[in-house]
Amino acid sequence: MKKTIQLLLVVSFVSFLSCKQNNDANAEKAKTTESTETTGTGQSGVKDDASNPNIVQVASGSKDHTTLVAAIKAAGLVDALSNAGPFTVFAPTNAAFDKLPAGTVEGLLKPEKKGDLENILGYHTYVGSLKTEYMQDGQEFDMVFGGKVKITKKGDKTFVNGSEITASIPTSNGIIHVIGDVLMPPK
Repeated sequence: MKKTIQLLLVVSFVSFLSCKQNNDANAEKAKTTESTETTGTGQSGVKDDASNPNIVQVASGSKDHTTLVAAIKAAGLVDALSNAGPFTVFAPTNAAFDKLPAGTVEGLLKPEKKGDLENILGYHTYVGSLKTEYMQDGQEFDMVFGGKVKITKKGDKTFVNGSEITASIPTSNGIIHVIGDVLMPPK
């Protein structure tokens, strides 16, 4: 089942990239028209004030996740994380990114590091909705871009790879678990 989900995600991701290339080509054509606002921009471009916000919208509204949102944009994952999901995102705070060695974040945001950034963000993303009350000590989950994360429980606290989940925020397409560390994928 997990391999099927992973395969589906990979196919979706490849489709997303090919659609993005088509959208980029369409955007170039649309520059000759008076308004580019009517061109298709993917799921993130859908305006819906009546529904609950998705993962990207919730993160964008958080003053504690501006670095994460910048990384999602730089990696080109806004549309992917705006889709129906469900997804679970372990969302490092700005303070978590600040713990990284000086220059790390700036370096990852450069276009030539997009692949590395995608891998790191993919290691924070699980296909499915993982609620902390259903996580068990010692449980492992396969993340989107390789590697597993390990859940540990200490009393009523839940940790992912040793980083405490300090808050959980349900969204229209999954759940965000706020963490205080950036999870680095295995090499």
